[in-house]
Amino acid sequence: MGKHKDRLRIGTAGIPHSTKPRSSKHAIKRLHELGLGCMELEFVRSVQMGENTAAEVGAVAQELDISLTVHAPYYVNLNSKEPEKIAASKERVLKAARIGAIAGARSVTFHAAYYHDDDPEEVYNNVRDHLWEIRRILDQEGINLRLSPETTGSPSQFGTLEEIVRLSQDIPGVGPCIDFSHLYTRSIGEFNTYDDFASALQLVKDSLGEEALKTMHIHLSGIEYGPKGERKHLILEETEFNYQAVLQALVDFNVRGNLICESPILEDDALILQEIYSELYEKR
Repeated sequence: MGKHKDRLRIGTAGIPHSTKPRSSKHAIKRLHELGLGCMELEFVRSVQMGENTAAEVGAVAQELDISLTVHAPYYVNLNSKEPEKIAASKERVLKAARIGAIAGARSVTFHAAYYHDDDPEEVYNNVRDHLWEIRRILDQEGINLRLSPETTGSPSQFGTLEEIVRLSQDIPGVGPCIDFSHLYTRSIGEFNTYDDFASALQLVKDSLGEEALKTMHIHLSGIEYGPKGERKHLILEETEFNYQAVLQALVDFNVRGNLICESPILEDDALILQEIYSELYEKR
């Protein structure tokens, strides 16, 4: 437990490529061997993990001190015009949260909605109302895992930093998942300096309190953008995104929680991020 104490934990979005055999339990063991500190259970197509497996995964993670988060399926749109799509979206988040809670995960993230051609304030109200309902259901079931809507990578998607922080203010049990790579692509490359990243963390601190910085859910990787925002994740070596400055800001604000690397070469880049973070942390 000593290695990650009082520090940001860094790990992978899903099973490291070097895991053999490929399973979530073996993934946790592999992350422990590599010296990484967390993993995101990726339920991005659907929630395939059963309750028994989730309990086994959670037991191994607790034993080896690997912190878990969850990514709910991509097919979530809490601003759909079709009631059945809203209902299905809620169910996907709920199912991911329930299985994540059995595994001992701290937080479940998801892309909340699309604007379509609607007024952003109207979209915000729709997302807020549906998230309240999801939160109420989880609370009734005794599930205290955090709902963490994610900052999104395209201007067509609901999920500016301000919107995500506002949801976190409005609904107890909701907190931000800040994907710094998405903030960069959403701005078409404009949001890419230390001051930008520090301003994001300052907004969290001012709006949600210093405590929010100690339980952060973060995504970070190399990324490529086009005129409409996010195109694809890249390896760190190939990106123009200033991830080193993100890590410096995270150290300066004494951020803790989980940082999930979504690189195409998962654990390789996660280890690079951890090495840079550790060097900056020691120099602070």
